[in-house]
Amino acid sequence: MNRLPNLDVLRFILASLVIIFHLPQLCRNQGLPYFLDAPIFNRGVEAVYMFFVLSGFLIIKIIYNDKLRDRFSIRKFYIRRILRIFPLYYLILLFGFVFYWQILPVLGIPFENNYNLSNAVLLGTFFLPNVMSKLYMPGGILEVLWSIGIEEQFYIIVAPLLFIINKHRILQTLLILTTVYFIVFHLEFFNVLQEYIMVFFFLFFGGIVAILEDKKQLEFLKKSVIFPVLITILTVLYFTTSLFEFESVFLFNLVTMLLFGSFIHTIAHNNKRIEIRNRMLNYFGQISYGIYMFHVIALNTVVFLFLKIEWLKTFSDNMTIILINILTFALTIFMAHLSYRYFETYFLKLKNKFRE
Repeated sequence: MNRLPNLDVLRFILASLVIIFHLPQLCRNQGLPYFLDAPIFNRGVEAVYMFFVLSGFLIIKIIYNDKLRDRFSIRKFYIRRILRIFPLYYLILLFGFVFYWQILPVLGIPFENNYNLSNAVLLGTFFLPNVMSKLYMPGGILEVLWSIGIEEQFYIIVAPLLFIINKHRILQTLLILTTVYFIVFHLEFFNVLQEYIMVFFFLFFGGIVAILEDKKQLEFLKKSVIFPVLITILTVLYFTTSLFEFESVFLFNLVTMLLFGSFIHTIAHNNKRIEIRNRMLNYFGQISYGIYMFHVIALNTVVFLFLKIEWLKTFSDNMTIILINILTFALTIFMAHLSYRYFETYFLKLKNKFRE
């Protein structure tokens, strides 16, 4: 499958929104200057939600196309997902436990590990980091893994489901499943789904959009430039203003799901041949998984330096905020680059052997 335009750049932008969401929180907790008054500094969770829609859009698109050709292999699907996700996931999981249980005590930095380590390791190992994060608050390096857990749980559900469904019934099944799950998710009786952020409807809806596009049922959005422009403007307003801050969780999730699915379709298929070809931005998008996984480690490192190195304390508050942002981004990208080039690429080459 050819790479769709603009999605790599979108990945980098979303990863950056997560960084600027976490950065002022840690600075505030450590008594350093911070700024988070603008809405864009509070959209980290929403950025992850768009990641979910994007993942569903791409993964279900791949499975659907393989099903149409009667070439879908669950074994190959899971091998590809394992080779892409597992190596870095388990690396960060291991480092996180070592960091909070061993490194911080050695550095004399107080951190309360008030949970059973064995239980947390089991939850993390078997892709329930969202449960682990909610129960224990094990620290930022481990807590960001919650979204990887949601994606892995989605993979466990979606591959067998789409394997057994007739290829001509996939869209209908996804529409019913997404509608029912969305309603159930918001029922008070099933609040455990909200508690552990099991927002699978975002991923399934991304797949619905991909299939509708494949079936040429979204052509009406391409008839006028008004639609892509309006969708893009609304998405920018979503992240930069308080326009979409609804009190109703049901309404918030519904609008978010519909808008994000529409936006991803717009930049991938309805962009009027506008494609961001900047090599650096596209590369940052390719390593966005590493950017997401390493950014809390980089942030902790930078904050530690500003707390321990005396001459760094001489800067004004504004300069401190700027420097922490620049250094965190630079260190995060550097770590993600090294990981991608010298660690992840080995597994990605193996992954390519299992493509159809």
